[in-house]
Amino acid sequence: MKHFILIMSILFCLPIFAAEDVQILPSQIGVVESVEFQDVSDGVAQAKQVATVKVTTGDLKGNIVELENMLSGNPYYDINLKKGQKIILHTEDNGNGLEYSVEDIKRSGNLVWLSLIFCGLLLYVGRKKGLYSLVSIGLTVLLITHILAPLILMGVSPVFASIIICILSTALTMYLVGGFNAKSTSATLGAIMSLVFAGILAFIIMYTADLTGFNGENSMFLYAAHPELNFIGIAISAIILATLGAVMDVAMSIASTINEIHLTDKTKSVKELFVSGMNVGRDIIGTMANTLILVYLGGSLPLLLLAGNIDLQKFLNLNQVVTEIASALIGSIAIVICVPFTALVASGLIHKYAKEAEYNHIKLD
Repeated sequence: MKHFILIMSILFCLPIFAAEDVQILPSQIGVVESVEFQDVSDGVAQAKQVATVKVTTGDLKGNIVELENMLSGNPYYDINLKKGQKIILHTEDNGNGLEYSVEDIKRSGNLVWLSLIFCGLLLYVGRKKGLYSLVSIGLTVLLITHILAPLILMGVSPVFASIIICILSTALTMYLVGGFNAKSTSATLGAIMSLVFAGILAFIIMYTADLTGFNGENSMFLYAAHPELNFIGIAISAIILATLGAVMDVAMSIASTINEIHLTDKTKSVKELFVSGMNVGRDIIGTMANTLILVYLGGSLPLLLLAGNIDLQKFLNLNQVVTEIASALIGSIAIVICVPFTALVASGLIHKYAKEAEYNHIKLD
């Protein structure tokens, strides 16, 4: 428990050093009272909405403002306002006071009840382990948002920063869920070795395939705001982070299995424990690798559908396509390599510490 308190203390001190002093004018919430359409076809926009909006937060709470919302006909960019809808208002200070514009529809309320369902089910099914899982999820999110992101924006190597964050996240998760024992240590080491291996592969493919690191519109927005960042490093970091969850799952499954086998039959040697872990790992590999591939394919479905409108050779050599395929393959390779790594470490550590505990117990008796 002392170790856990120390880790938590360090964790909550780190954001103090990593945070940037950025002044952002907060957005506000409004409710659409009425909407009027105006046709302004001029070759650029097809229609304009003039909306009467009641501001419900901030200094101008209760005020009624009239806002213009342009519609281009492109559903990706258009925000089609409706009466009674809650919207996010972008706030600007023009020198004469606050000025509002339509930013987007307020959707975060749906995430609240969805999160409550997730937390409730996790606590009901997992009980104490579920609580520890929630804590580890919160800490992982904190590590990424309050430490990793600020460190990258400060100019720290994205790959180095992401590996450090992954090590911290893995250790916190494993020890919270599994306790301070050889099983958790084995799972932690197995996961970390697999992630380092994945990072090396990602580094090699990024440079040998001449990938740019720009694999979507978000990358372009980030480049416009921070052109000085290492975007190849950020792409490698994204691959490592995307692999983290699946690798931790595999590592803990293998280590836990070997630990249970040893508790059931303490006469088994290190080699026998390793073979047992590998047998279980082979069953895990098929489903976990498939899961990771499907996650990437699901996220890239629009890109996949685009393949029917372009020459196959051109499609398979697009920067974004190669990046997505490489990410899926590297993640799957990390899962596969995690099995022997974890089985090797777990069989040795669990057997060794069990023997030492048994020897000390006999000696004390």
